[in-house]
Amino acid sequence: MAAVSYHISNLLEKMTSIDKDYRFMAANDLMAELQKDSIKLDDDSERKVVRMILKLLEDKNGEVQNLAVKCLGPLVKKVKDSHILNIVDCLCDHMLSDREQLRDMSSLALKTVINELPTNATTLVTTICKRVTDRLSEAILKQVDVGVQLEALDIMCDLLSRFGSLLLPYHPTIVGAVLPQLTSPRLAVRKRSIVALSLLVVSCSQNTFTILMDLVHTQLADNVDSISKCSPQQASVLRTYIQCLAAIARQAGHRFGDELVVVMPELIVYVAAEDDELREHCICAFESFVLRCPQDITPHIPQILEICLKLLTHDPNYNYDDYSEEGNGTMDLDEDEDEEEDDEYSDDDDMSWKVRRASAKCIEAIVSTRHEMLLQFFTTVSPQLIARFKEREENVKVDIFNAYTALLRQSRPSHGRPCLKGASAAIAAAPAAAAAAVLAPSPDTAMEQEEETVALLKKQVPLLVRALHRQLREKSSKTRQGCFALLSELILALPAALTNHIPVLLPGLHFSLSDKSSSSNMKITALSFVHTLLQQHPGAVFQPHIAELLPPIIACAATEPFYKITAEALLVLQCVVRVVRPIGEPSSFDFTPYTLQLYQCALARLKAADLDQEVKERAIACMGQIISHLGDHLQDELATCLPIFLERLKNEITRLTTVKALTTIASSPLRIDLRPILAEALPVLAGFLRKNQRALRLSTLVLLDTLLQNYSHAITTQMLAEVVLELPSLISESDLHVTQLTLSLLCTVTRHNTACLAPLSPHLLPPLLHLVRSPLLQGTCLRSLQDLFECLVRARIPGLSYQELLGHLLSPLHAVQHTQQQVIHKQSYQCMAACVASLALTERSEAINVVQKFLSDVTSPHTSPTLQAFSLLAIGEIGKHVDLSGLPDVLPAVLSSLSSNCEEVKSAAAYSLGHLSCGNLTTFLPFVLHEIQNNPKRQYLLLHSLKETISLQSQSVEGVKVLQGFVSHIWAQLFRHTECQEEGTRNVVAECLGKLTLIKPKELLPMLQQSLHSDSAMMRTTAVTAVKFTISDQPSSMDAHLRPCIGEFLSRIEDPDLNVRRVALVALNSAAHNKPSLVRDLLPQTLPQLYDQTKIKKELIHEVEMGPFKHPVDDGLDIRKAAFECMYTLLETCLDRLDIYVFLEHVESGLRDHYDIKMLTYLMLTRLAHLCPQAVLQKIEKVVEPLRSTVTSKVKAHSVKQEYEKQDELKRSAMRAVAALLTIPDADKNMQLAEFVAHFKATPELEALYDSIQKDSSGGSVGHDALMDLS
Repeated sequence: MAAVSYHISNLLEKMTSIDKDYRFMAANDLMAELQKDSIKLDDDSERKVVRMILKLLEDKNGEVQNLAVKCLGPLVKKVKDSHILNIVDCLCDHMLSDREQLRDMSSLALKTVINELPTNATTLVTTICKRVTDRLSEAILKQVDVGVQLEALDIMCDLLSRFGSLLLPYHPTIVGAVLPQLTSPRLAVRKRSIVALSLLVVSCSQNTFTILMDLVHTQLADNVDSISKCSPQQASVLRTYIQCLAAIARQAGHRFGDELVVVMPELIVYVAAEDDELREHCICAFESFVLRCPQDITPHIPQILEICLKLLTHDPNYNYDDYSEEGNGTMDLDEDEDEEEDDEYSDDDDMSWKVRRASAKCIEAIVSTRHEMLLQFFTTVSPQLIARFKEREENVKVDIFNAYTALLRQSRPSHGRPCLKGASAAIAAAPAAAAAAVLAPSPDTAMEQEEETVALLKKQVPLLVRALHRQLREKSSKTRQGCFALLSELILALPAALTNHIPVLLPGLHFSLSDKSSSSNMKITALSFVHTLLQQHPGAVFQPHIAELLPPIIACAATEPFYKITAEALLVLQCVVRVVRPIGEPSSFDFTPYTLQLYQCALARLKAADLDQEVKERAIACMGQIISHLGDHLQDELATCLPIFLERLKNEITRLTTVKALTTIASSPLRIDLRPILAEALPVLAGFLRKNQRALRLSTLVLLDTLLQNYSHAITTQMLAEVVLELPSLISESDLHVTQLTLSLLCTVTRHNTACLAPLSPHLLPPLLHLVRSPLLQGTCLRSLQDLFECLVRARIPGLSYQELLGHLLSPLHAVQHTQQQVIHKQSYQCMAACVASLALTERSEAINVVQKFLSDVTSPHTSPTLQAFSLLAIGEIGKHVDLSGLPDVLPAVLSSLSSNCEEVKSAAAYSLGHLSCGNLTTFLPFVLHEIQNNPKRQYLLLHSLKETISLQSQSVEGVKVLQGFVSHIWAQLFRHTECQEEGTRNVVAECLGKLTLIKPKELLPMLQQSLHSDSAMMRTTAVTAVKFTISDQPSSMDAHLRPCIGEFLSRIEDPDLNVRRVALVALNSAAHNKPSLVRDLLPQTLPQLYDQTKIKKELIHEVEMGPFKHPVDDGLDIRKAAFECMYTLLETCLDRLDIYVFLEHVESGLRDHYDIKMLTYLMLTRLAHLCPQAVLQKIEKVVEPLRSTVTSKVKAHSVKQEYEKQDELKRSAMRAVAALLTIPDADKNMQLAEFVAHFKATPELEALYDSIQKDSSGGSVGHDALMDLS
């Protein structure tokens, strides 16, 4: 401490030096010291430093003054509150000084102090706010010096921005000081006053907001009738008030909505006035209302749209009659002179372009946020926007392009539209109730609307292309970039839209890529468009135009110095290669003239070593495409090119890209000769398998597998030896993807080069056996392991024969039998059984013997239940492929196992019987159906067997054909059990019915529909559950049959029976998750029904006596939970079809519901805060109170441990929701939320909880952590 004080004293002494350089260096050193976390000042040093810094603000040298201002930032974090107050008082005094330089420096210093004040020091900040606010308000009101006023308003804006809620007691004073400045003769003062007022309304009380809006409204209302008689000054003030309205709406749209009823009629009057600047401000206000008050502005949208479309053509000083469009697709350079005359046109007094630009932006806002009006937009808005592409003012033209691009973005297919983020998503997701009623299509016509929209867009494409054709010849890069961005969006909205218009676009493309005056951004945009164009159209469309298209792209790739252009051009060339010679498709196009051009261009970039990383990678990938498609015509060049690939393979920076490029080459059907590099490349690839880079290991395994499949004749055992040695270590349950690729590679090695595996068997077998006993093994990895076992047996490798492998697989089971200890996870038995079956099936003659052995284990009274269960599973796996009906002991053994005392054995027997049936449906399936009918005790297990059979047969086309003959018998048997009392049995029946319906939808779906009208609630439950199993996340022919009738099934949400309601909600959830397109158009009808199920219904709550206590039971809880789960799913998949304000109302009620529902609503609130921040901000007061209640609640004394755990998890989830709310812009300025945050930060326990949540979410956004699969 003493050393620090001494050092600081020396610095302060130097600051008094006559030499300005000494003062500068001392101030600089002091700032460095203050920025250190370890420095601590004593009281005397603090006082001296503060006094000296304030003195340096008056220094004659400007650089010293600037350093003094910078020192104040770290200083306020080091000194006591009393010194900070002294600094603020002194700076306020200086700010009102007559000396202009001191005043400016003091203002800057005060802003620095305000921005550095700690937000958690509430007492200090409140005191400073009081002092500063009084002084600033006084300075603003005096109007002595405009400079002082401007600085005071700036500082006031900073204060309101950071500490708006703490200034709440002073808001009336601030309004009283700032509002009169809206009539100031100085425009700068009026603008800063608008900013200050807009920041104030975010956190002010409702009373202050009402007073402010009344004052502004009075000013607007007073001039409505006399707008034509206003003086220039009055008109200027009027424009300021309208700007103020727009600014308030932008900052506090969630509070402004109620004012629209009064404000809109006045703005409609003003926008009709003959004053272009007034019109501009009115339209800007409309845009703010559309974006920030989406619910309340809905009734006014048609009128706003009509006004904007009319004013979009408002250009009184220019005649567009001479504007002609050329449709011949050629560049007419003779028109340059006319274009220059257009560019030279200027009229300083013409403000009409501002009106047109504001109109275009407002149209864009409407189009972006009103998806339900899409058909109307294409009927009325689209043609008028296209007609205005001839706009003479460049900035306006770009905004018109942006508006049309937004329209195209909205017209993308429903399943392709991305989930929007941020504020714009809130708007896009929040059409108001009025819009839904007036503008939204009915469910029956919604699908037709989407098709009609596409049809309208198709009709308008020729008109659109003609309008853009002339624009692509403009000299302005900005215009051409806008054209390419618009055309790219058109292709994404309507793939192959430009198939017939390529010749028209080529001259503009050529011009943009070849013109020396084109900017880098221009060329990148043009190349990006070409890339999109090539990807979204058939290659044959471009083949006639390759001669014209290719030269400028090659020039960009080969000679362009800017790396981003080169990289983009190389990406385009990859697409061009696929166009000139599409592999695997018939083509008569002569590609040979372009082969060498493409190769030499890519080779030049491939050879260069001093290129940007992105260009290197693109050059490697491009050359890979060229060789894979054109390599047979480049035989003489391979000797030059392939060694470069080998060199890049050894480079750490480019090795991954090179591996992928070599995979492309190796998989080419042209069978490019890779022998020159194989011997040297394989050891390098073996080394990659040891690397810790997962992506490199995965790509290397794919490359090695491809090389072995296609070049096995060129790969010797010695070449492969090093690779094979690395493979056993890659087999692990910790990474099943790497394991699966490794197993596939081992299969390929076994087939093509068995010799190199012989010495590997001692190292290979242990990881394989460990993997087969893993409970994580499943899917493609399991199938790859089965294939490997089959390959090993067929290869007859010493130590890996059929009997030896079978012994290794079964030995752990017999060990368990003798020791009676569980050493294998029960979930592993099925995988082990599948592998045993694969081994047995390689020796069909041995398969029956193996089954006989397992049958003896099943029937032996000394066999443990574990071994019995495994034996049954293995019999089933073998019986799936081999007809075991000839073995008389099979059926009795399996049937007797169905009556076992062990549940594990019974489940295995049901599984086995289902698989056995697939081996001989004719024999086994009628037997199973007969048993289901005549053995009620075994019915549930037998139905599981039937389900297994149906599932397995449905996996292949042949299986479906065989099963079709039995469908009617199975259906009849199942329908006898649809009204079973046991819910588990009904669920299995429903799943079987659903899977059968997929086989014969045309016949069976109407039968399910008919069941909905049954008097039996259980029958209706089964029918609705069955439909759930017909919905998959993959495209299916079933969708066409399901779409017309799914609404009838979902209408059971209003069924009188509770269980039917619940399963209908589960079906809706499944459809919304897996196939949203099925339900999107039904939502206008379904959502009110869904929301009704979220309400607590008292008639479903009753009391149950438990001894001396009465316990309330809520029969509606499961239904409400299912409804909220469904809401969460719809939030993820159908956001643009939800009225977010109605949605939020039901989320609010869920925040006060049962524990399980609270947890769901906290998740929803977290997602909503990220997807629809403005809508949540508008309802934040209603959300905060239940969150506060949860966070501050305590568990009753003497509660059990589970109650404490549940309460802790509830608090944690609620706090996550609070953290998400605080990420919304301006949410911290809300009074109730700010008070709640202050409360829990003042409580150590809650602050610790909040801090831990912040740390948890620091690795990723809160919203992404909160994702949940409720399907």
